[in-house]
Amino acid sequence: MKYKISEEQYAEIKAAQKRNRDKQIENRLKVLALRYEGKSLDEIADAAGFHHAHISNLIRKYFEEGLSAVSEKHYAGNRRNMSIEEETAFLEQYRQSGEAGHILDVREMKMAYEERVGHSIGSSQIYRVLERHGWRKVMPRSKHPKKASEEVIATSKKLKKR
Repeated sequence: MKYKISEEQYAEIKAAQKRNRDKQIENRLKVLALRYEGKSLDEIADAAGFHHAHISNLIRKYFEEGLSAVSEKHYAGNRRNMSIEEETAFLEQYRQSGEAGHILDVREMKMAYEERVGHSIGSSQIYRVLERHGWRKVMPRSKHPKKASEEVIATSKKLKKR
Protein backbone atom coordinates (compact mmCIF):
# COMPACT_ATOMS: atom_id res chain seq x y z
CA MET A 1 0.00 0.00 0.00
CA LYS A 2 1.40 3.36 -1.02
CA TYR A 3 -0.65 5.34 1.52
CA LYS A 4 -0.85 4.01 5.07
CA ILE A 5 -3.30 5.60 7.50
CA SER A 6 -1.88 6.06 10.99
CA GLU A 7 -3.65 5.52 14.33
CA GLU A 8 -4.05 9.30 14.85
CA GLN A 9 -5.51 9.76 11.39
CA TYR A 10 -7.93 6.88 12.01
CA ALA A 11 -9.10 8.52 15.26
CA GLU A 12 -9.65 11.75 13.31
CA ILE A 13 -11.68 9.88 10.67
CA LYS A 14 -13.84 8.18 13.33
CA ALA A 15 -14.51 11.54 15.01
CA ALA A 16 -15.55 12.99 11.65
CA GLN A 17 -17.90 10.02 11.09
CA LYS A 18 -19.61 10.73 14.42
CA ARG A 19 -20.13 14.42 13.55
CA ASN A 20 -21.25 13.77 10.00
CA ARG A 21 -24.90 13.69 8.89
CA ASP A 22 -24.42 13.48 5.11
CA LYS A 23 -24.69 10.06 3.43
CA GLN A 24 -22.22 10.84 0.63
CA ILE A 25 -19.59 12.10 3.06
CA GLU A 26 -20.23 9.03 5.23
CA ASN A 27 -19.32 6.77 2.30
CA ARG A 28 -16.09 8.70 1.67
CA LEU A 29 -15.09 8.44 5.33
CA LYS A 30 -15.97 4.73 5.25
CA VAL A 31 -13.44 4.30 2.42
CA LEU A 32 -10.69 5.81 4.58
CA ALA A 33 -11.65 3.67 7.59
CA LEU A 34 -11.59 0.50 5.49
CA ARG A 35 -8.20 1.50 4.11
CA TYR A 36 -6.89 1.77 7.67
CA GLU A 37 -8.14 -1.77 8.32
CA GLY A 38 -5.93 -2.98 5.45
CA LYS A 39 -8.64 -3.74 2.89
CA SER A 40 -7.74 -3.81 -0.81
CA LEU A 41 -9.25 -1.44 -3.36
CA ASP A 42 -11.59 -4.15 -4.66
CA GLU A 43 -12.82 -5.01 -1.16
CA ILE A 44 -13.41 -1.34 -0.40
CA ALA A 45 -15.19 -0.94 -3.75
CA ASP A 46 -17.59 -3.77 -2.85
CA ALA A 47 -18.29 -2.32 0.59
CA ALA A 48 -18.62 1.37 -0.36
CA GLY A 49 -20.10 1.09 -3.84
CA PHE A 50 -17.43 3.22 -5.52
CA HIS A 51 -15.19 2.36 -8.45
CA HIS A 52 -11.68 1.39 -7.40
CA ALA A 53 -10.18 4.35 -9.31
CA HIS A 54 -12.42 6.75 -7.36
CA ILE A 55 -11.35 5.11 -4.11
CA SER A 56 -7.72 5.55 -5.05
CA ASN A 57 -8.35 9.22 -5.83
CA LEU A 58 -10.14 9.74 -2.49
CA ILE A 59 -7.24 8.25 -0.54
CA ARG A 60 -4.70 10.31 -2.49
CA LYS A 61 -6.75 13.45 -1.95
CA TYR A 62 -6.94 12.75 1.78
CA PHE A 63 -3.17 12.49 2.08
CA GLU A 64 -2.46 15.53 -0.09
CA GLU A 65 -5.16 17.93 1.14
CA GLY A 66 -6.31 16.57 4.49
CA LEU A 67 -9.61 15.43 5.94
CA SER A 68 -11.53 18.56 4.90
CA ALA A 69 -10.99 17.71 1.21
CA VAL A 70 -12.91 14.46 1.72
CA SER A 71 -15.38 15.32 4.47
CA GLU A 72 -16.82 18.65 3.34
CA LYS A 73 -19.21 19.68 0.62
CA HIS A 74 -17.41 21.88 -1.85
CA TYR A 75 -20.37 22.65 -4.06
CA ALA A 76 -23.08 24.90 -2.77
CA GLY A 77 -25.97 26.13 -4.87
CA ASN A 78 -26.13 29.32 -6.92
CA ARG A 79 -23.26 28.78 -9.30
CA ARG A 80 -24.46 31.66 -11.45
CA ASN A 81 -22.24 34.13 -13.22
CA MET A 82 -24.19 37.15 -12.02
CA SER A 83 -26.35 37.94 -9.04
CA ILE A 84 -30.10 38.40 -9.49
CA GLU A 85 -29.68 42.18 -9.33
CA GLU A 86 -26.95 42.14 -12.00
CA GLU A 87 -29.10 39.95 -14.24
CA THR A 88 -32.04 42.32 -13.77
CA ALA A 89 -29.86 45.30 -14.73
CA PHE A 90 -28.54 43.37 -17.74
CA LEU A 91 -32.04 42.50 -18.97
CA GLU A 92 -33.40 46.03 -18.42
CA GLN A 93 -32.05 47.34 -21.74
CA TYR A 94 -33.68 44.45 -23.59
CA ARG A 95 -36.95 44.93 -21.72
CA GLN A 96 -37.10 48.57 -22.80
CA SER A 97 -36.32 47.60 -26.38
CA GLY A 98 -39.04 44.93 -26.34
CA GLU A 99 -41.61 47.35 -24.94
CA ALA A 100 -40.74 49.74 -27.74
CA GLY A 101 -41.86 47.03 -30.18
CA HIS A 102 -38.47 45.76 -31.34
CA ILE A 103 -37.84 42.06 -31.90
CA LEU A 104 -35.31 40.63 -29.45
CA ASP A 105 -32.76 38.08 -30.60
CA VAL A 106 -31.53 35.61 -27.99
CA ARG A 107 -28.24 35.13 -29.84
CA GLU A 108 -27.45 38.82 -29.39
CA MET A 109 -28.40 38.61 -25.72
CA LYS A 110 -26.15 35.57 -25.29
CA MET A 111 -23.19 37.34 -26.91
CA ALA A 112 -23.69 40.38 -24.68
CA TYR A 113 -23.99 38.12 -21.62
CA GLU A 114 -20.75 36.32 -22.52
CA GLU A 115 -19.00 39.65 -22.99
CA ARG A 116 -20.26 40.81 -19.59
CA VAL A 117 -19.17 37.68 -17.67
CA GLY A 118 -15.92 37.24 -19.58
CA HIS A 119 -16.32 33.67 -20.82
CA SER A 120 -18.54 31.58 -23.06
CA ILE A 121 -21.76 30.02 -21.78
CA GLY A 122 -24.02 27.27 -23.02
CA SER A 123 -27.05 28.18 -25.09
CA SER A 124 -29.45 26.90 -22.45
CA GLN A 125 -27.97 29.15 -19.77
CA ILE A 126 -29.33 32.35 -21.30
CA TYR A 127 -32.77 30.74 -21.50
CA ARG A 128 -32.53 29.88 -17.78
CA VAL A 129 -31.69 33.51 -17.02
CA LEU A 130 -34.73 34.66 -19.01
CA GLU A 131 -36.98 32.11 -17.31
CA ARG A 132 -35.71 33.13 -13.87
CA HIS A 133 -36.85 36.69 -14.58
CA GLY A 134 -40.28 35.73 -15.92
CA TRP A 135 -39.58 36.20 -19.62
CA ARG A 136 -41.38 34.00 -22.10
CA LYS A 137 -41.09 33.33 -25.79
CA VAL A 138 -43.63 35.22 -27.83
CA MET A 139 -43.51 34.85 -31.59
CA PRO A 140 -45.52 36.65 -34.24
CA ARG A 141 -47.94 34.63 -36.35
CA SER A 142 -46.56 33.41 -39.61
CA LYS A 143 -49.59 34.78 -41.52
CA HIS A 144 -52.18 37.37 -40.71
CA PRO A 145 -55.61 35.69 -40.37
CA LYS A 146 -57.48 38.48 -42.21
CA LYS A 147 -55.26 38.16 -45.26
CA ALA A 148 -56.12 34.50 -45.78
CA SER A 149 -58.55 33.58 -48.55
CA GLU A 150 -62.23 33.25 -47.69
CA GLU A 151 -62.20 29.54 -48.54
CA VAL A 152 -59.40 28.79 -46.08
CA ILE A 153 -61.16 30.77 -43.37
CA ALA A 154 -64.44 28.96 -44.02
CA THR A 155 -62.86 25.51 -43.84
CA SER A 156 -61.02 26.34 -40.64
CA LYS A 157 -64.15 27.38 -38.75
CA LYS A 158 -65.63 24.87 -36.35
CA LEU A 159 -69.26 25.88 -36.89
CA LYS A 160 -70.46 25.80 -40.45
CA LYS A 161 -73.29 27.88 -41.84
CA ARG A 162 -76.53 25.96 -42.36
